[in-house]
Amino acid sequence: MKKVFHLNTCDTCRKILAQFDLSDWEKREIRKEPITQEELEEMYKLTNSYEALFSKKSTQIKLRGLDVKSLKENDFEDLILDHYTFLKRPVFITDKEIFVGNDKKNVEALQEFLEWNKSATNSRI
Repeated sequence: MKKVFHLNTCDTCRKILAQFDLSDWEKREIRKEPITQEELEEMYKLTNSYEALFSKKSTQIKLRGLDVKSLKENDFEDLILDHYTFLKRPVFITDKEIFVGNDKKNVEALQEFLEWNKSATNSRI
């Protein structure tokens, strides 16, 4: 499995996706095709935290008057399923790895992972 969850309207997502050859990845635009409970559970298995998948920059936080510090794991899960902007993005997920968000360290780790996989694939040919 190789999926990337993103927003087409997010400049940061577009910039990150443009850096990589994702021709063999399933690309999911989460506004048009929201994340499912099963997909969120897959992500949770790799992070062991719904909070790690939660975007604390979502405009919905202020609109809903949420106090993020008081939220529990099940609250993060419910909110992510309720509105696409609560998912930190982009999310790159494989069978064994997950890369969540756009911070520099995460993008660098993703780049290393993709380069390693590319060289491993090429050495098997």
